[in-house]
Amino acid sequence: MTSLLSASPSPAAFRMTVYSFIFAVLISATSSAPTPLYHLYQELFHLSPAMITFIFGSYAFALLAALLTLGGLSDYVGRRPLILIALLFNAAALVIFLLADSGGMLLAGRIVQGIATGIAFPTFGAAILDTDKRNGPILNSITAFLGLTIGTLAGGTLVAFAPEPTHLIYAILFVATIFGIIALAFMPETTAGRPGALGAMRPRISVPQRAWGPLIKVTPVNVAGWALAGFYLSLMPTLVAVATGIASPFVGGAVVATSMLSATISVFVSRTLAPRRVLFAATSGLITGVLITLVGVEEQAVGLLFLGTAVAGLGLGSIFANILKIVMPLAESHERAGLFAAFLVESYLAFAVPAIVAGLVAPALGLSMTAYIYGAVIILLAAISIAATRTSLVESPAV
Repeated sequence: MTSLLSASPSPAAFRMTVYSFIFAVLISATSSAPTPLYHLYQELFHLSPAMITFIFGSYAFALLAALLTLGGLSDYVGRRPLILIALLFNAAALVIFLLADSGGMLLAGRIVQGIATGIAFPTFGAAILDTDKRNGPILNSITAFLGLTIGTLAGGTLVAFAPEPTHLIYAILFVATIFGIIALAFMPETTAGRPGALGAMRPRISVPQRAWGPLIKVTPVNVAGWALAGFYLSLMPTLVAVATGIASPFVGGAVVATSMLSATISVFVSRTLAPRRVLFAATSGLITGVLITLVGVEEQAVGLLFLGTAVAGLGLGSIFANILKIVMPLAESHERAGLFAAFLVESYLAFAVPAIVAGLVAPALGLSMTAYIYGAVIILLAAISIAATRTSLVESPAV
């Protein structure tokens, strides 16, 4: 065990780092693979926009439930058992998608997928930090965005240009997941574990008094960022088709992938900069990107949709990373788990609930008008955060 935690990573530690990074990206890619298919599912199964967003949102609720109860369990029972459980759930979700012939089965697949992700992300993230403390934080910062990029782009490409559009992407991901299960047998355990597993499954949600003020100030832009991500991953491919007349799943998936790729890039670019300054620039970028996207919808210009999502994506990545840099150091070591849990509850509710509301109102208002209202609310929330944080947030000495 000591060799895995040494300053100079051993070959076994390096192997586990690479394995954990690859399959954390795979889990994230699996979660976004259905995105380019939603418009097709809507036509095949006669689903309303409300049902599409409810299917999408169920993933976030399941993920949050798994994260709050099972997310820290690997500290007590070891990384490998939880990785195995996550990969088995991921494989089960992919089988459900392969067999799906109704909205109900898609809903079941997304719930199982959410459980897999809620177990996988903290477990793979902990394994990466166990084996590479120097590069672990940056690797963990990009796994989700990189996976979302790959999943949406690969899904859109296969749906548009390959046979079996509702099956092939899931079959490929299923084979990759099975490979991950087999490869796990050759990976080292990175933590010895400790007693108290049952107690660790009790959610602890709390915000220290000193963190309340800064958390409230960044909440509007945090909600705005997660809400925008939820809209992109649920309704954006359909919006591209409705607004531009381009029904190709590849184009819809590529627009979403563009936002996630630019978010990945922004994490790298901003990682050494002062968090408060980055948050201001990222929030401004989010506003600009949403405005460009809405102009693209109005002008029916797919090029503006690509540009707008790219600019907004730069804001997305930096917002997520730097809010944590600002808020988390305000908690003592024994308070951080509860504060992080509170942040996750806020974030995933913002990820799912606004998108579901958009799906409910879209049949009455039209998807384009829904997008205008949705974008206006995001811009308003971001502007509120700029006003709140520009003059009053102080840099944490821990950053």
